[in-house]
Amino acid sequence: MTLRGHGPGGLVVLRPLRRSDADAWMALRLENSDWLGPWEATAPDGPHGTSPSFGAYVRLLAARAREGSVLPFAIEVDGALVGQLTVSSITYGSLCSAAIGYWVAESAAGRGIMPTAVALATDHCFETRGLHRVEVNIRPENRPSLRVVEKLGLRDEGLRRRYLHINGAWRDHRTFAITSDEVPGGLFARWQATWSD
Repeated sequence: MTLRGHGPGGLVVLRPLRRSDADAWMALRLENSDWLGPWEATAPDGPHGTSPSFGAYVRLLAARAREGSVLPFAIEVDGALVGQLTVSSITYGSLCSAAIGYWVAESAAGRGIMPTAVALATDHCFETRGLHRVEVNIRPENRPSLRVVEKLGLRDEGLRRRYLHINGAWRDHRTFAITSDEVPGGLFARWQATWSD
């Protein structure tokens, strides 16, 4: 599945992450290691041996996608890989909820690419997957990420103390959320209206 939408930074495409992305993905991560490092998820009991190969990582995400618990997307702008967005913790039943996590290259930050990507993924969760709620959890110090949810108008639901293990320690996160009934015309349309006037 591929999602597309024109944002202020150009055409944003969310598509499945592929094994053929290995070289571009690894180069992007290496080039942005200082930019992304403070926000990286880590294991609380330290690393477990060697990291899996990129191919193994993609296969794992694809298997979880087939199970319906994860939607992993590569983010492209003008045909170039600029980041990744993952919808995770997809739950149905009485909750009908998911969480969105993302990263983007520093060169692509501040251009409206990530708000566009989050809006497209959220609308897909609501309209195609039948979910009711989507949340994004962000470290309070991560100003660029906070700007994404501010631009989209997600509701601040407060602080979760020591919520996720990030960059070697348990870190507080602020939770932002939106429900499908808050955006009957779609989050992407609401976001588009803020910059296309």
